[in-house]
Amino acid sequence: MRIIQGSCIEVLKTLPAESINCVMTSPPYWALRDYGTGKWEGGLSECDHKKNPKPLSDKALAKSTIGKASSTGHALEGYKNICGKCGAKRIDKQLGLEPTFQQYINDLCDIFDEVKRVLRKDGTCWVNMGDTYGGTGSKGDYKDPKYKNGRNGQSIALNSKMPSKCLLQIPSRFAIEMTNRGWILRNEIIWHKPNAMPSSAKDRFTVDFEKLFFFTKNKKYLFETQREPHSQVSLNRIKKPWRGKLCDGHSLGGLKNGDMSKMCHPDGRNKRTVWKINTKSYREAHFAVYPPELCETPIKAGCPVGGVVLDPFCGSGTTGLVAKQQCKDFIGIELNPEYIKIAEKRIGSILL
Repeated sequence: MRIIQGSCIEVLKTLPAESINCVMTSPPYWALRDYGTGKWEGGLSECDHKKNPKPLSDKALAKSTIGKASSTGHALEGYKNICGKCGAKRIDKQLGLEPTFQQYINDLCDIFDEVKRVLRKDGTCWVNMGDTYGGTGSKGDYKDPKYKNGRNGQSIALNSKMPSKCLLQIPSRFAIEMTNRGWILRNEIIWHKPNAMPSSAKDRFTVDFEKLFFFTKNKKYLFETQREPHSQVSLNRIKKPWRGKLCDGHSLGGLKNGDMSKMCHPDGRNKRTVWKINTKSYREAHFAVYPPELCETPIKAGCPVGGVVLDPFCGSGTTGLVAKQQCKDFIGIELNPEYIKIAEKRIGSILL
């Protein structure tokens, strides 16, 4: 097992073609977090590259969502690209801070073009992604910077108006672009979060799910069927005479004597696409940690024992943790060296 520090697209280009059995990952979501990987070049070394903001109201403090100082009201006080005091330029290779979601999706799918190259012909690719609303975080109302003096223009890069409070449908746009680039979308899985954080919004319902996309690069691929307990409805049907339908709803000609007990697999039915999994935190990790249970089924279904699992956005190493537990090799890619330390310590603590 190894974790490579660097920009994922640059590291991916160094990996051999068709060397990965399974990809399981969750990319940074667009315009929600700054993972602190930017570096300043030029300007004055003694400059802190910080603005001097006016005191913020309690409402503004509560809405601050970006950077290490999220929820403190100071998340946006640093200069974004060019320091206004010394002229230094900020260089940052992290994904998720693009000015428009179109650029974000394009950059993300460029990365997955390289993922497709390193994935075996029979490999599988699983991508967890949540959505976001316009007008939150650093997304604003998408005003075109060319339109000033009060003109209500929208960014041409958006191609359509996306007002504040509108769900941006980023996961769906990502999945469509992936299929446009040749990926085969086999399933759209709903990760239902029974313990989802409550929302303060009073004009919509609380979102308690994210999506997990299951992609392949070919029609034939390695896949181990996963099962779950039969529903009570199916179990009740076993006890009744057969009337032309199986317990899972499919018809079968030639069945005689109404022996429904032979029609339900003893290990359970095929696993469905709504997965009920509680969110979990890891106290040493950064704030974007998905639960190990979300990785278990994809890695078990899509990677053979001894195969190689790749996470191009390794973070705190949850994917590697599950891969090791399932006796599978792991390659992680992470831009932030601090997260690599956390991931290596976490994965290394697992004894088989």
